[in-house]
Amino acid sequence: MAKRRKLETPSADDLLRIEEEFRRETSSRPGLTPGATVAPIAQVAGEAAAQAEVSSPEIRAGHAHNAAEAKRLQEARADGRLMSDLPLSEIDPHAMIRDRIDLSEDEMSELRQSIAASGLRLPIEVFEFATPRADGVRYGLVSGYRRYMAVLALRDLTEAAKYASIRAIVRPRTEADQAFVSMVEENEVRSELSHFERGRIAVIAAQQGAFVNVEDAVNRLYATASKAKRSKVRSFAMIFEELGDMLTFPEALTEKRGLSLAQGLRAGAEGRLRAALEQHPPADAEAEWAQIDAVLSTLDAPARDKRRGGRPRASAPISGWQGAETLHTSAGITIRRMQDDKGILLRFEGRGLDSELMDSLMQEIRALLEKP
Repeated sequence: MAKRRKLETPSADDLLRIEEEFRRETSSRPGLTPGATVAPIAQVAGEAAAQAEVSSPEIRAGHAHNAAEAKRLQEARADGRLMSDLPLSEIDPHAMIRDRIDLSEDEMSELRQSIAASGLRLPIEVFEFATPRADGVRYGLVSGYRRYMAVLALRDLTEAAKYASIRAIVRPRTEADQAFVSMVEENEVRSELSHFERGRIAVIAAQQGAFVNVEDAVNRLYATASKAKRSKVRSFAMIFEELGDMLTFPEALTEKRGLSLAQGLRAGAEGRLRAALEQHPPADAEAEWAQIDAVLSTLDAPARDKRRGGRPRASAPISGWQGAETLHTSAGITIRRMQDDKGILLRFEGRGLDSELMDSLMQEIRALLEKP
């Protein structure tokens, strides 16, 4: 049987020795000041509190003001309300297909002179790419193409450092459709686009997936335009779709000629028109239209639906005045002037009449009657 060990109560000297050994052990731990008997975390907190300076109310107010200004700056940048001077080399002016085809050299020269004399009065608009490109380009141009090209030309011409950058507003990243709308809105306000340019950008925007189709592109790009104007844009969009690669002078198409060409395309003349344009490359816009008109003039008028009844169509009258009240045109349209107790009336008759032509006539009449 094992002998039990007898426990003895430690003496006062034993307790003092144990306490001294404990103190030596804890003071040797990392983070503790030698001789300290407090926990490390308590010591760190105490030292931080001892070293902290009590800020005055003015200093705290300054910190709060700076924090508020930084927040407002971030919000302005996020909302596209902040202007920055961006290097030209970091902007891609062709990130979006432009609705302008050609730039008038006279207008560009005037713009360059204005910027050289007075600086850039209006910043361009850009959007930031999700990730910078390998060539260092970070932004894509939304609006201000002519201003960008004018500053670029001044940089190349003068090699002045002040033309190496351009003032710009960095817009928030938006959907492609809104970017196209912004571009069209700017050019509609600042320069008159040709009918062909309007139709062209509608087709390209739809092809790039910004809109469901050309119809949707026209309706949204020109949402504030009249119904008649949107109809004309659709006609020129069809010209671009079917003959855009064949036309050498598309911007020279007047509204009347363009609508006539669109009518011929609807009648199925695309193949004949392409063959005519391909056979003899035109030297100028009039020669190109002569080739087109030669094909259009051979097209038969739409067949009359006999089920609609009515009197047989009379032969086209000879063009010119018939008396003092009736005018026959070579296009087969007759204009009759009548008068009643309220004023003078003009009556238009003929198979060539449609809503688009009447809209054009109303615009011409308005232009004649507006005060200078």
